[in-house]
Amino acid sequence: MAAILGRVFVYGGKGALGSVCVSTFKTKNWWVGSIDMKPNGAADANVIVNVEQNWIDQENSILNQIQEILGENKLDGVICVAGGWAGGNAANKDFIKNSDMMWKQSVWSSVIAAKIASQYLKEDGFLSLTGAKPALEGTPGMIGYGMAKAAVHQLTKSLAADGGGLPSQSLVATILPVTLDTPMNRKWMPKADTSTWTPLEFVAEIFWKWSQNQERPANGSLLQLITKYNKTEIISV
Repeated sequence: MAAILGRVFVYGGKGALGSVCVSTFKTKNWWVGSIDMKPNGAADANVIVNVEQNWIDQENSILNQIQEILGENKLDGVICVAGGWAGGNAANKDFIKNSDMMWKQSVWSSVIAAKIASQYLKEDGFLSLTGAKPALEGTPGMIGYGMAKAAVHQLTKSLAADGGGLPSQSLVATILPVTLDTPMNRKWMPKADTSTWTPLEFVAEIFWKWSQNQERPANGSLLQLITKYNKTEIISV
């Protein structure tokens, strides 16, 4: 058996981007844990999220499972790519319902990921969260989504500030994609210009580089992923 070169947990590890992150780190001889509603068979360990629980019970359940899995081991990285999308403005009949769902998918997961990082991250480890470029401004057609992602941006800045609670010398940074090239996006937007969509492998490679202390951005960075003509640039806000 090859020696384990590092340890990372992927929150949202069964989703499209999460699955690519799991496989990317697995091919590098890393131990990879997945946190999601369903297990990822490629991961070394799975933490199952019970969506029927409230935020506090979810946190307790997830942290207890992680403690059983990790024991005394520390993590080199915590990657949170959990989330979802819903549209609607204030007049939409599902405005509150969609906003609640967006908050649970993006904010609950990001805050719990931050809690995991505060307890298990090595001093030079990294925490990656997932925001959204549109949430830098008003999002009238998807208010709940924009509001939740903007909260993740704020969380990033707070965690990076002195007294934010993360281990010293660790990095927290948040990616701000526009559209990711996922199977679901291709299904629902069959006529879209996919040359402006960001490949999942590109995103996973960003995290891999950070794990190797390569091309790390400034702590607290919000990083726009801008793809044009199938080429992606990383632009700090």
